Amino acid sequence: MKIVKTNIASYTNTSLSVFSREEYFFQSPFHSHPEFELVYILESHGKRIIGNSVESFESGDMVFLGDDIPHVWLNDEVFYKETNSLKAKAVVVYFSRDLFGNSFYELPEAQEVKKFLSQAIKGVAITGQTNVLIAKKMKTLLKKKGFEVIMGLIEILFLLSKSKDLRYINDNSYVSVSDDNKNDRLAEVFQYVKSNYKEEISLDEIAKIANLTPTSFCRMFKAKTKKPFVEYLNEIRVSNACKYLIETDLGISEIAYQCGYKTASNFNKLFKKLMGTTPKEYRKKAIVQDF
Repeated sequence: MKIVKTNIASYTNTSLSVFSREEYFFQSPFHSHPEFELVYILESHGKRIIGNSVESFESGDMVFLGDDIPHVWLNDEVFYKETNSLKAKAVVVYFSRDLFGNSFYELPEAQEVKKFLSQAIKGVAITGQTNVLIAKKMKTLLKKKGFEVIMGLIEILFLLSKSKDLRYINDNSYVSVSDDNKNDRLAEVFQYVKSNYKEEISLDEIAKIANLTPTSFCRMFKAKTKKPFVEYLNEIRVSNACKYLIETDLGISEIAYQCGYKTASNFNKLFKKLMGTTPKEYRKKAIVQDF
């Protein structure tokens, strides 16, 4: 899975676009573009890759992306089944840096917005009350036309530049895709794990996917994701196990096998370490909350 370079403005023929997306699953490839992007997930869940970061996402998730940072939203496996009735819905705003012109960024009143945009290359997760407020304004933005859309965007950027409910998704060590091909290697690793987490995945096998020696792969993966590969693999497996526990009547041992674990005891141990509870207790709580 290579990083696909796109240009949103060339497709939409405008420097500012607001879309309401509704699909069976998010279909965009791992890609980057020169436009800024604000994404609010209305319905969906899975894993998102932004730069070097791999994190879970769910309904309500909101992020702001700087220009040319590679990203993709990968829905959980259930979204790809023909029998599922789930939908992937989001509101997305794209805009070019030159939308406001150079004079705007030199205004004293625009310095905080300018600083926020410059930091957005790391990817920004938007939480708390700011998330709730911006979500409402993004939905309203869908109904606006002409210059009202620009005014609405400026208001959103102003609120984000003042907010404390922000978290950078990548740290300062993020390396742009234009600097090397390591992000491409990681993208292929993420895609391979997503498709093969049920199988036994050896270090030699996954290192070959990245075209590296096992030692170099471990060093590169931890440097980029801030976690060992085995930890990431367990997160993917446990995340899928949660779906099995909620959505099926399979026994714990069968779910362990379906998620790549040879023994239920090892599965139980890792599940509790990551989720803070046993698979049995997790299922029981999910059933109670469903009533």
